[in-house]
Formats: sequence, C-alpha cells, structure tokens
Amino acid sequence: MIQLLKKGIGVHHSGILPILKEVIEMLFTRGLVKVLFATETFAMGVNMPARTVVFDSIRKHDGTGFRDLLPGEYIQMAGRAGRRGLDTTGTVIILCKAGVHEMSDLHKMMLGKPTVLQSQFRLTYTMILNLLRVEALRVTDMMKRSFSECHCRRDAQSHEKRIAQLKKMLSSLPPIDTEGQLADLVTYYHTVRELTLTRGTLQVHRLTDRTRDWRWTAILTLSLSLSLQKATLESVNGVKALSVGRVVVINNSQHTNALGVILQVSSDSANRTFTALVLCEKDGEGTLKPDAAPTPPKSPQLLCSTALFIPEGPCGHTVQKIRAEDVTGITVKTLRVAPDRIIDNFNKRQMPRFKLDPPGQAISTTTQELLRLAEANPDGVATLDPVNDLQLKGVEVVEASMRLRILQESLGQFTCVHSPRFSEEFSRLQERMVLQEELDRLQFLVSDQSLSLLPEYHQRVEVLKSLQYVDAGGAVQLKGRVACELSSHELLLTELLFEGALSSLPPEESAALLSCLVFTQKTQVTPEINASLQEGVQRVLGVAKRIAELQRECGLSESVEDYVGQYKFGLTEVVYCWARGMPFSEIATLTDVQEGIVVRCIQRLDEVLKDVRNAARIVGDSVLYSKMEQASTAIKRDIVFTASLYTH
Repeated sequence: MIQLLKKGIGVHHSGILPILKEVIEMLFTRGLVKVLFATETFAMGVNMPARTVVFDSIRKHDGTGFRDLLPGEYIQMAGRAGRRGLDTTGTVIILCKAGVHEMSDLHKMMLGKPTVLQSQFRLTYTMILNLLRVEALRVTDMMKRSFSECHCRRDAQSHEKRIAQLKKMLSSLPPIDTEGQLADLVTYYHTVRELTLTRGTLQVHRLTDRTRDWRWTAILTLSLSLSLQKATLESVNGVKALSVGRVVVINNSQHTNALGVILQVSSDSANRTFTALVLCEKDGEGTLKPDAAPTPPKSPQLLCSTALFIPEGPCGHTVQKIRAEDVTGITVKTLRVAPDRIIDNFNKRQMPRFKLDPPGQAISTTTQELLRLAEANPDGVATLDPVNDLQLKGVEVVEASMRLRILQESLGQFTCVHSPRFSEEFSRLQERMVLQEELDRLQFLVSDQSLSLLPEYHQRVEVLKSLQYVDAGGAVQLKGRVACELSSHELLLTELLFEGALSSLPPEESAALLSCLVFTQKTQVTPEINASLQEGVQRVLGVAKRIAELQRECGLSESVEDYVGQYKFGLTEVVYCWARGMPFSEIATLTDVQEGIVVRCIQRLDEVLKDVRNAARIVGDSVLYSKMEQASTAIKRDIVFTASLYTH
C-alpha cells in the first residue's frame, strides 16, 4: 500500500484496516491521491469529490447475486464527479470491457425510478420485553408509529369521519322483517353471497387481505380464498379449452348468462382477452365497451340462476372483447366458425353506410346455432368440470367445487323465497349489508388488528411464554429481565447463560465461542480449535436449533436451517489466539477473512461481552461477570482498538 500511495494510487474498501482507510481518506482530501480504487461506500462521504469517476462495471454483487446498479447507487457514485470551486463539470466514464452496454440498461440505471423507501422496522424480543415492562407505551403504539404503517394510518381521520356517517345511515334504515316465511332471509343472503364468491362472478381474487372485512373473511375461508373461476381460467387446461369455437357463458355489465362463442384469443398471457360473438336482444346490437366495470345483478334469483339468456324478440348479436373474469362457464360445446369473416362483417356493419346491411352468412349461421343451443338447454348448458374434465387436482379447487354443489343444492330449502315480500325485503337487507360491510372494513383499518406486524408480535410473545421469559399475564420474569440487557441474539445468550454454558469456559474460550454472534462472512478455512471449544460449538448449535424449532411451532416463518445457519464459527480460532496475546500479523495468517472485517468483528465482540457481563450481574453470577471482564480486557488491545485519527 505504501508503494502505491507514493505513486498517488490508493485503495479503499471494507477489507482493509480502519486506520489505513482513514489515512487514505485524509490523503485523498488533500489531493495527494490521484487515483483511488474504492467501493460505493466511499461515495457516501460528502467531502470526497473527484474530477472524474470511472465505473469498472455497472454490475455489482449484493450478497445474494449479481445485478445492475440501481439508479440511486449510480447517482450517488457519479455525483462525486466535479469538485466545487475547481471544476466547471465532472466527468463520468463507464468502461465497456465486454462490449458496449445496452442502451435500455443504461437508461434504466441513469434515469430509472428511485428506489422505493421500505421500512426497516423489525420486532425483536428485546423490544417486546422492554415495552412489556413499560405500562405507558404499548407495542402496538410502536407499530403504528413505524414507517411501514404510515401509509395505512394517514387516512385514519377520514376513515373515522366515514365511520360516523355510516353509523348514522345504518341507524336511519328501517328494520328488516325476518318473521314467518322470511325467518331465514339473512341466512339465504349469506348463502347467495358465498355461492357468488365461490363461482367467482364477483372477481373475489381482486380483493386484498388488507381490505377484507371479518364477515367475508369467514366466507373466503370456506372457499379457501380461491375463486373456482379464477383457478379454472389460469390453469393450462383451462386456457387450452378457451380456444376458437368454444361456447362459453358470459356475465358482465351488458350480459347475464348469455351464450357466446370465442373468435379470437389475445397473446398477452398477463391480461388475456377474448373476442367473442355473444347473443343479445335485437336492439342491443353494436360494439359494446369491453372495459365497463361489471356490476352484479341485484336480483337474488339472477345472482344464483344458471338459466340462459334467451331473447324475448328477434335474436341479436354483438362481437366484443371480453375479459377472462367475464367467462363464468366453459361449456362442453364447440362450434365450427369462420372468425375472420365474422369479425370483418361485423366491423363493416358498424360503418354508417353499411349499418342497414343484413348480417353475413357466417354470422347468421353462428347466431342461430347459439340460439338453438340456448333454447334446447334453458336451464344451462353442461360445463367442463374443473376436477374431472380440466384435471385440476389442487385441494383448493376440489374443495371449492364440492362446496359449490352443496350451496346450489341448499338454495331450494329456503322458505323466504316463497314470501310475496321477498324481493322487497332482500333489497333492503342488501342495502343494509353493503353499508355494514363498508363499516366493518373501515373499523378494521383503524383498529390494531390491521397492523401488518401484529400476527408476528403474538407469535413472538408465544415464544417468550414457552421459554418462561413472561408469564401468562404478560409480566416479565427473571429470564426476560436478563434478555432486556442484551442488544442482539437475546434468546440464545440468555439460554446459554441460564444453562451455565459459558461459566465453565476460560475467558479466551468464551470470547472465541461468542464470536459466532458477530461474524457473518463465508470462509473457506476451517478453524483448528480444542475439544472444549468444539463441545461449546455443538452446545450453541443445539440451543439455537431448539429455539428455532420452538419459533416454527409458534408460527414464525424463519426456517430452522436459516436460524441455525446465521451462527458462523469461522473466526473462533482467530479470536481465541488474539485473546491469548498473539500479534495481529500472525492471526491474519490463520484465516482468509480480510483484516478490516476481522477488526470490525472483534470490536463488535467487545460489545457482546459487555452485554453478557451486565446480564451476569442481574443473575448474580459473579464468576461469569469476572470472566467477561477479563475476556473484554484481553481482546481490547493493539491495532484493533487504535483510536481514530479524526479524534486527534
């Protein structure tokens, strides 16, 4: 490094010693370093401008794989080019070692959207335990103040106003008559709604978990939150069935149980649309808007009816684009059609000069075949069964299909449909339920139950109760008070402390064993450690596995392998030898980990030792307290803890 610096060349990255990085930074600010090879961390320094910034590559490794630089990363580094008061412009050079980069990649990197801010608020056991000890502040209050909940809470005031309005509207509505034949009216309403959701005619898949109210969550659980229609249309066999000539049942804002035949299928798999010839009334012919929002019919009979549309007068037709959600039934019937001739003839007759021309032979033949099919099957054409015909064997689909049959069979058992006041009372009930659903949704959004981290909080509390850190009433116990003194890995350290795993080890071995809490790098060198340390390593892994399995039992998503795998023992030998007084130049030969990372890990290890020392004081373990003091003193020496040059 000295020879490079004499020539005005410097290197700056996290792997070199901290004091050496400071020397390079000082030389650079004084203009003595003419060429500096640095990582993006150096670009974060506000007082580190350069005349020219050179990118060796526009790709980087982010810890999991290689990717292009994000716009924010590029702007931060390129923004170093140009020294205030010295340069009128700054120069940015991108090396093209493997050829010129694609213009689209450069445009995305330089002019792309900035990285979206994401909340880094995380629930930890220490945070939960500390908040449980404070009565004035609840954990849910902390969640509400986090950035992750900001977008949900900013509308709270408007939600409260709307809630007051809805309550007033509901109180002004007349009561629903549920006497006599109408006694099962409410049950009938819920059955109709569940049947509609299961069939998918209300596009249940468009609802999100954040906007579902508790009432319909129960219904969606029955149908396993999966629209049978959506599952069918997204399956491979379902897409194959929806080919040219297939007769389908269409329900949208213009059609109710109308037969249609597919003429064209779009190639866009993400937003697939179909061009179809659909039966309609004679006076309803024409080009209809495909994007009109579908509105379910209000009549309860129509909501559940499978009776096909049959025109009252002369049969008409229309050719329009339909969406996948408009298809509520894929029939077993197919027709031989001439799609190009049908579409061309229909489009021609939309022109004013050809408006009165009769339909072409292809359209007339297809329309008559659809009409004959509807008249021959007024109660509905047989459709392809998702399980038997389309071979959808998923548990959700099978259960939804069975549930659909049960619901359809149950409709005939209700007495409310025979009441002369049924339609009137059903409409009033529907109006009330729509308002009630909106009220329930808004009340859910302003309540603690809508917090995204609330389930994880309850799961972590269950872990703490199982380990006896808190009692059944939420009061923090001795183990919990000890864990509050630990800033990280609180469960593992507390369990090791109460099991006496550290008390029997000498100070240098305790420090070496605890290095697994601060070392996160991969290493190819296997440390050579004594039998006592090997036994300690196995004990740590055993405790970690037990905690990980308990977390899984309580519902937390982190796998046992990931939890146990975070503890790496690659610096165990290095820390052991350093605590025994070995010079830094010698311990650097024991590992392939860079010197700067070794220094940083030992510095962080000193903080862990102090935490364990404080925890031992609370437990009353004076022996462990003394050992942690000795271990901290043993590692706190020489170049690892050299004072910063910026403090002089």
